[in-house]
Amino acid sequence: MSEGLKIVVLMGGFSAEREVSLRSGRAVAEALRSRNHRVIEYDLRDENWQLPEGIDVVFLALHGTYGEDGTVQAVLEKMGIPYTGSGPEASRLAFNKVLTKKRCIECGVLTPRYVVVTDPQARLPDSLELPVVVKPVRQGSSVGVKFVEQHNQWYEALAEAFKYDTEVLVEERVFGREVTVGILEGRPLPVIEIKPRSGRYDYASKYTLGATEYVCPAAFDSETTARIQGVALTVFNAIGCRDYARVDMIVRDDGKPYFLEINTLPGMTATSLFPKAAAAAGISYPELCERMVRLALKRAKTS
Repeated sequence: MSEGLKIVVLMGGFSAEREVSLRSGRAVAEALRSRNHRVIEYDLRDENWQLPEGIDVVFLALHGTYGEDGTVQAVLEKMGIPYTGSGPEASRLAFNKVLTKKRCIECGVLTPRYVVVTDPQARLPDSLELPVVVKPVRQGSSVGVKFVEQHNQWYEALAEAFKYDTEVLVEERVFGREVTVGILEGRPLPVIEIKPRSGRYDYASKYTLGATEYVCPAAFDSETTARIQGVALTVFNAIGCRDYARVDMIVRDDGKPYFLEINTLPGMTATSLFPKAAAAAGISYPELCERMVRLALKRAKTS
């Protein structure tokens, strides 16, 4: 790839994940500058935004609504400007946890049993036994996620999830080892095991320093590792993703991986899980950012 590209890093946004996105964007911008590119950090605060002239490529460091749900991707498609990550349709599908689960079930991927709730006063579904996990259908970064272990926690959890969406996903809680697998250029990266000290990988465990231990590569036998990576790749392809993504799962004691969700624009701070997995595969953080840009430009040249 030629040196000195003019790259806009779109970051910030106006979703519940704004602060996480800003951290991702600043880290990406610094890494790309270290590779001698001309980088413009663009804090997208609302839907009225315009890119500078002469842009070679846009690096999407956005998370959450508008940035990760296919909306900004569709705008960039109309502009004819290359951008990193999956296209509008795959992004829209992946951002909706229910649509994603249905697609995965069609492909034979195991996923926790679930019910969709649209009424903030709904009773705990009879078809699910406690404990359950309550999540907004369309959110990321564990925003609005609550674990319900007792009946008296139900309505509080439901109210929290409904702050972020009009539909709420209620899943049976599957116990096991929590893992995540990055996919880069159609290949799975080393498996990361997530060990929250609280026993729950919620927003606090995710973003509080020292609250969670990460092991990469995870200590599974080769057969189980291959199974986990295979499921991640199946989900990636089933959703129609391209270039890169990160797939979260729970691996039960019997070695069976249960799909939880897929992130088409995973966190990109230097300590985020996707860069951590790439580092375990021998890919430095600046090189990873450069590869993402290269993939977008390669696609633009062949389209």
